[in-house]
Amino acid sequence: MSKLFFDIETIPIEDERKETLREIHKRKTDDGKKVGEFEDFFADTSFNGAFGRIACLSYAVDDNSVKTLCGDERKILQDFWEVAKTIDLFIGFNIMDFDLRFIYQRSMILGIKPTKELSFARYQKFPIYDVLCEWVKWAYIKKGTLHELAVAFGFPSSKTGEIEGKDVAKAFKDGRIKEICEYCEKDVEVTRKIYKKMTFSDSE
Repeated sequence: MSKLFFDIETIPIEDERKETLREIHKRKTDDGKKVGEFEDFFADTSFNGAFGRIACLSYAVDDNSVKTLCGDERKILQDFWEVAKTIDLFIGFNIMDFDLRFIYQRSMILGIKPTKELSFARYQKFPIYDVLCEWVKWAYIKKGTLHELAVAFGFPSSKTGEIEGKDVAKAFKDGRIKEICEYCEKDVEVTRKIYKKMTFSDSE
């Protein structure tokens, strides 16, 4: 069974589309929605597949070395789905509610047809193994971070460098793409190690 370990780093909507976003922010504000200040609303598009973008995607197939896709978002998605064609199990941290969902959303927005239609049905380990969901055993409130699990299992955390998830947008704006990719790759490495511990397959 082929396994794909992966992680994405995302960034907000393009600066040149800010005015479009401003209109949406105004409409929500006028409707009485609690959306906060516009700059916070703008930053939060990093987590919204309708407007945010994928800055890079790192992945590893089985025990092979980690690779990273970056640059043009359309090409990132095309290359990801090409790899996905041969994959049986998709593994990552919080991928049910973020990474994989975001990938599908961006694929729809950009007109990239997925090569796999994966079931997002809850309470299962296949074809998606979400490390966070399995760690909390599908508790309604998902408590736990990748950093905490790395520490608990005795692995070097990917969250101790100069860049963490909260820093990605600014780092991207500053042109620090290489550092973002390296951070993303470390997330994949530690996720793979944690998965093997959780499934008792680390000695196989």
